[in-house]
Order: sequence, then C-alpha cells, then structure tokens
Amino acid sequence: MTDEAPAGAPPPPAPAKPAQPRNPLHGLTLEAIVTSLADWYGWEHLGELVPIRCFQVDPSVGSSLKFLRKTPWAREKVESLYLFMLREQRREQQQQPPQE
Repeated sequence: MTDEAPAGAPPPPAPAKPAQPRNPLHGLTLEAIVTSLADWYGWEHLGELVPIRCFQVDPSVGSSLKFLRKTPWAREKVESLYLFMLREQRREQQQQPPQE
C-alpha cells in the first residue's frame, strides 16, 4: 500500500503561503529598502550605522545590492535598520501637531 495518487489524478494543491499582514518587509524589494535608507540617512551616516564597505567606499545602490544578496548577516542588519527607521518616522509623525 502506497500513499501515491492514481495515475492521471491531479496533484494535491500546494499549501497556501501564509499572509503576512503585520510584516512591514513583506512585498518590499531589497532595492527599495536600500534606497529608502540612503535617502533617509545619507550614505555617510548609513556607512557608520552599518559598517560595511559597500556603504563606505564609493557607495551605490547596485554595489550594495550585490553585496547584501550574497551576505545574509549584512542583509539582516540592513533590514533591522530599515524597521528602526520606520519606527523613527512614525514617532516623528506622532509628535508633530496636526496641521489645520
């Protein structure tokens, strides 16, 4: 006795990917994350916060993407910094009085 489906039967449906409604990184590309960080902090400060060469010496989005895709520990640091940046932006918005 085997658990295989009979020949000609459709394969079982693939398990659905769980939705990630509370994950702020879901659906974002690494390029969007790096671009947002560079715009918010500037390359010089970004290189101080995450001391990796691609942020410190002749920084560019392209060189950063190439390095971060190959280096999981650096990507984790960048993603963590992005989440921190989002919290900071939210705090700044909450501290501003409503404009009339």
